[in-house]
Amino acid sequence: MSKTQMKLGAFLMAGGHHIAAWRRPDAVAAAGVDVDHFITLTRLAEAAKFDMVFFEDAAAIRERNINTASQAARSTMFEPLSLLAALAVNTSHIGLVATASTTYNEPHGLARTLASIDQLSGGRAGWNLVTSASELEAENFVASGLRPHAQRYERAEEFEHAARMIWDSVDTGAYVIDGKSYTDRSKLHPVDHHGTHFTVSGLLDSPRSPQGRPLMVQAGASDAGKNLAARTADVVFVAAQALQEAQTYYADLKSRMPAFNRNPDDLKILPGVSPIVGRTESEARAKYDALQELIPDEVGVALLASYLSIKDLSQYPLEGPLPEMPATDGIQSRQQLIIDLARRENLSIRQVARNFAGARGHWQLIGTPAQIVDELEERFHAKAADGFNVMGAYFPGALQDFITLVIPELRRRGLFRDEYEGRTLRENLGIRIPARAA
Repeated sequence: MSKTQMKLGAFLMAGGHHIAAWRRPDAVAAAGVDVDHFITLTRLAEAAKFDMVFFEDAAAIRERNINTASQAARSTMFEPLSLLAALAVNTSHIGLVATASTTYNEPHGLARTLASIDQLSGGRAGWNLVTSASELEAENFVASGLRPHAQRYERAEEFEHAARMIWDSVDTGAYVIDGKSYTDRSKLHPVDHHGTHFTVSGLLDSPRSPQGRPLMVQAGASDAGKNLAARTADVVFVAAQALQEAQTYYADLKSRMPAFNRNPDDLKILPGVSPIVGRTESEARAKYDALQELIPDEVGVALLASYLSIKDLSQYPLEGPLPEMPATDGIQSRQQLIIDLARRENLSIRQVARNFAGARGHWQLIGTPAQIVDELEERFHAKAADGFNVMGAYFPGALQDFITLVIPELRRRGLFRDEYEGRTLRENLGIRIPARAA
């Protein structure tokens, strides 16, 4: 792919990213556990030549108060690695990326599962590494509660290293199976890892991936998260509201890579964007306003509180300013993004909550195809992004609108591909096959 063309992911989430998407009259019932729904969306994205589809995960219900239905509605969803296996056999070119936590998994089991999906898909699998920042997830796994931020990242560093060693324990052609022999011993490199958090020995029991190893994706924006991404990630998914904010993050992360003997071009930064597009500006605005009308105040405030890591935001006046926030062991970067937005634009709690309900702190665009592409192109050329992870406000409609209206304008300007460059995810992203870990 030309360096003048951007990369695009489709971030799929049940009925859509807007907190009230499930309340639309045309919403797909039980979208989160409808495999045909996800196959349809993924095939739509593949026909439009998106680089990948992306799935988040949380190993818990998303809201302690199950009656806050808008949050709970997004909790009823497939475990995403299982879903990738179904999508792998129903697609041929598009990348398949799912989230899995280093806090509540073990390296060998997760590495083996991802290697299997990579084989099923012909080299199109990716892992979005997260450390999990939810108290609700912690309650499902450990009696001691959420581990401190620094401890989670220390474990994540070792987990990623162990997983990489497992994938690299077999070279291409290690398993011969030719009727005369089973292995080429010169191509086997048994793991013997003894660390602070994990002990791993043995070999991967599948051939080496057609793309070397599964693609590594991360979303960390804390200092520890950026260092981990600079050392290990192929793609980074990030939230950035303002152009300067996006440029600062982009420059900071890319500048950290040489310290790890990495070329900055081998990392693609894809900020999240939630576009609502119409053939006219008024049509786009009407679509957005209709969604906003579906948000009860208590739902928007509860969602906001969950990302601020504060248990009860409703005790404060909705028309008043956001109160001072205590430090969190949750998602530190997202908490700061919300605080910065509220202070910068002098927003009340209600206004912040309604803004946040659309895309959880990610960039929102409302307008015509030309207006949307103007904004995307500016950030792409201003070294604020290598592309974007597109977050449809509601499915399938918002994704269909983007494909029908925005993709042709991107192509008209030479900003997006007409055909895939290869068969593996790394080939299409223009990311080199990694060398075997030492």
